[in-house]
Amino acid sequence: MPHSPLRLILDGQALVSNWRWLDSRSGSAACGAAVKADGYGLGAAQIVRRLAGAGCRDFFVATWAEADTVIDTLGGASLSVLHGVAGEDIASAAASPARPVLNTPRQVGLWKQAAPGRPCDVMIDTGIGRLGLSPYEARSGLLDGLTIDTLMSHLARADEQSEMNSRQRAAFAALAEAIPARRYSLANSAGICLGADYAFGLTRPGLALYGGIPRGEASGHIRQVVRVEAQVVQRKPIPAGSSVGYGATFTADRERELAILNIGYADGYLRGFSGRGRAFFEGAVLPVAGRVSMDLTAVLADDAPNLAEGEWVELDYALPAAAAQSGLSQYELLTTLGRRHRKEWR
Repeated sequence: MPHSPLRLILDGQALVSNWRWLDSRSGSAACGAAVKADGYGLGAAQIVRRLAGAGCRDFFVATWAEADTVIDTLGGASLSVLHGVAGEDIASAAASPARPVLNTPRQVGLWKQAAPGRPCDVMIDTGIGRLGLSPYEARSGLLDGLTIDTLMSHLARADEQSEMNSRQRAAFAALAEAIPARRYSLANSAGICLGADYAFGLTRPGLALYGGIPRGEASGHIRQVVRVEAQVVQRKPIPAGSSVGYGATFTADRERELAILNIGYADGYLRGFSGRGRAFFEGAVLPVAGRVSMDLTAVLADDAPNLAEGEWVELDYALPAAAAQSGLSQYELLTTLGRRHRKEWR
């Protein structure tokens, strides 16, 4: 296999520890795991294996193509496809052990016709304005005849202190009383932090599994899962007055030492880190100098005398800190990591 100058160091013990904390916060509800977008960019199949081994029995992906990548790793756990079924999916979906999450009247009709009696899940829109049947549609008789495993909805502002959370919870609780299902599910990572009233029978964490902090209640409990490392392509001195990078946005105030790293926005280290991000080497902090470019990022290496061409540095990618540096959400920071990184589970 060709050498890669980029690697993601993935902490399997931290992943399992995060799931177990979320499971404990879910009370009597089962705790699942969202592994859509290739496990938020970290590798869905590896994540499913580890979490299934820890006791997770419910997984969620976005599309049937994603389902195919993890179906053989479930080990008897269940899999739900959040975007439901399109006409192009229906034949393979009806034959799959995964369940569609039905979101529209058309999807309900397709499933009734193609897989009568087969269990499915159903999404109700209680206020987020994305996928899901309206409460009126859900109560209209449309769902009659379905075998609903999980009736679910999704919180719009769970990461905030908002009255909308309690309004959505109340709306969903009323629907749960009216629509028979094996179980009910509302809470994502942030929703789990809101307390047991939001757990119902099944929670669906995503971000917090992978080291994100969705709300303050998770601080001190959620561990960093992914570390981003890049090799130094070149180390060189630059004189006072020299500029660095496109747009010459950094100018050296004195003679400085630069390390040019083999990472850029094509690798998910986006331009929001320009002049704000940092890397670490042997305890030294290496600030980003100038703009991040497609494949390269310059850092100031004055405080790292041992940093040489070919050495590895760690980018500061603890998600809350990296979000503050870049202006990006923690979700974006995970899912935009490029495909050129070698993944090393430890």
